[in-house]
Amino acid sequence: MRKWLLALVALLVLGGGLWYASLDRETRGVLGNMPTDADVLSWTIPQRDAAFRAMDRLPVLAKANNIAPSGQPLPLPAGKPLVLPGLDDYLAGQRIAGIVIIQDGKVRLERYGLDFDAKGRWTSFSVAKSFTSTLVGAAIQDGYIKSLEDKVSTYIPDLRGSAYDDVSVRQLLTMSSGVRWNEDYEDPKADVALFNKAKPDPGVDATVSYMRRLPRAHPPGEVWHYNTGETNLIGVLVSSAVKKPLSVYLEEKIWRPGGMEAPATWLLGATGHEIAGCCLQAATRDFARFGLFVLNGGPADGSKIVPADWFAQATTKQKDIGEPGHGYGFQWWTYDDGSVAAQGIFGQGIFIDPKRRLVIASNANWTRATEGPEGDAREAFYKQVQAAIDAGQ
Repeated sequence: MRKWLLALVALLVLGGGLWYASLDRETRGVLGNMPTDADVLSWTIPQRDAAFRAMDRLPVLAKANNIAPSGQPLPLPAGKPLVLPGLDDYLAGQRIAGIVIIQDGKVRLERYGLDFDAKGRWTSFSVAKSFTSTLVGAAIQDGYIKSLEDKVSTYIPDLRGSAYDDVSVRQLLTMSSGVRWNEDYEDPKADVALFNKAKPDPGVDATVSYMRRLPRAHPPGEVWHYNTGETNLIGVLVSSAVKKPLSVYLEEKIWRPGGMEAPATWLLGATGHEIAGCCLQAATRDFARFGLFVLNGGPADGSKIVPADWFAQATTKQKDIGEPGHGYGFQWWTYDDGSVAAQGIFGQGIFIDPKRRLVIASNANWTRATEGPEGDAREAFYKQVQAAIDAGQ
């Protein structure tokens, strides 16, 4: 991120005012708030407010691939308004940019803040992981990936001879590779902070270059450990298997069949692969439509995008994470009551409750990546919505 920002400053100096004047008003506002000496984890709240809605606006800041919407958007009819005491205080405390609650296929609540609206695109952060997971299911359905028990190095030959040589696709999906990794968002020396800045090996994908140097900490499959780098590897694996960019496959398998209404974008890493563990920019309503896609087992027309049992596996607890009532599936956070969630830092989320036919999609800019009070408040809010539905609200 730092290199992109410095390059942006250089372009401004060399390119002069004409380039700057050509930008739309919102993008100029983003540029004015963007630091030139820090990455996203150390941006101020105002800087994040500006940037999270426009991560894909400045080509020098971050290159992205475009994802076209469906020609026939999935209708989201209005339902009975959901009455939730304390809603305004909750939205303010979360610093909500957008929230859409759908129950039984109808919009029960939709609100926006931070000067964001239904037409804008907000970044997903790790919510993208659950989209990437679904593309693995599509690649299996299409015959590009033969089995979850295949070794990762079968599809990414540059990993041969590394700690990933004995890791299966299933173990990568469940974050149980056993390879050592540090995901501390507030540690500037953590792998999650360093791997995007590392210089790629010649002719090798940037993520693969970094990940293949990591040592083993545990035998494969034994220990769950959250690892964004491994989701990026999943993206490389899928695109290598299907021989298409991940964004193209997403458009073919999810975005258009799922009836997404607005264009989306996916940020690219240093060597041109989509950052599979992060950074899908989309409208909040389309994040909600993805929740419906998962809830219904695929598109509304019944077409078969993933194997019949895919979502049953993906959204079921596969690994214990050491938190009572919670677990981890195939890049999904699971609840023992059968609910499931995609979650990204700073408050991005898609919550799906099959029993209540409920989807809650939200975008936000929390005060801290994960360590503030907002996470617990969001969990309490999910329960409040469930209780309101149970009470016949």
